[in-house]
Amino acid sequence: MDRLALISDVHGNLGALEAVLDDIAGRGITRILNLGDVAGKGPRGSAAVDRVAEVCELTVRGNWDDFLETIPDDAPAEMVWWRDELRPDQRRWLRELPLSLDLLVSGRRVRLFHASAESPHLRVHFHHTPEQFDSMFANTEMTGDGPAPVIVGYGDIHDAYIESHEGRTLFNVGSVGNPLDEPTPSYVILEGIVGSEEPAAFGLQFVRVPYDVEAEIQVAERLEMPRAVEWASELRTARYRGASAPVDA
Repeated sequence: MDRLALISDVHGNLGALEAVLDDIAGRGITRILNLGDVAGKGPRGSAAVDRVAEVCELTVRGNWDDFLETIPDDAPAEMVWWRDELRPDQRRWLRELPLSLDLLVSGRRVRLFHASAESPHLRVHFHHTPEQFDSMFANTEMTGDGPAPVIVGYGDIHDAYIESHEGRTLFNVGSVGNPLDEPTPSYVILEGIVGSEEPAAFGLQFVRVPYDVEAEIQVAERLEMPRAVEWASELRTARYRGASAPVDA
């Protein structure tokens, strides 16, 4: 059996990322897929991008990955700070990431993307309509043609959950660096035989990994990151406090 670790929404929180990577390595898992939003909101986006590029087999493009390079000089101070905290080559790397990934695991077609099948900027919350659920399994210009998936995993909303309906399963891996369902980073272990068309055992496991929240907050304060107070509140309480970004997560 193969095991893949699925992470998402690191948002420049290097302390949380390293804690999750240590847990993944401790389980003997060597294949990691990242569902986007590596930088922005947190203080160490550049280090997080380098680490993700080093350890992840593939990263799909998130909404922050997509717009960080396009932030103008007259944008709010925090947006310029998060843009300039990255090197130019890192901003280009993020903007050029693929938008979705299809896998065959134990005879099940699995699709992974950041926010929705339409765009990394189109959000589908935990409380969604039946039509939104169906849309997550559709073939679109973003996902390309091919057999429709029966399992879809995504990030973006920072809220881990799983939902099955009429033979299809939708799950959200939650957030590594900025969880908004509880203050503990989340990731998913996908287990099965990768590349096999034959039905076989298949599993999804959610994992929560504690880390030193206060140490990460101190990093933001030491670097004089704009919006550090709001960032600290989100990390401590898992309650969204607002930002100047075009989207809230």
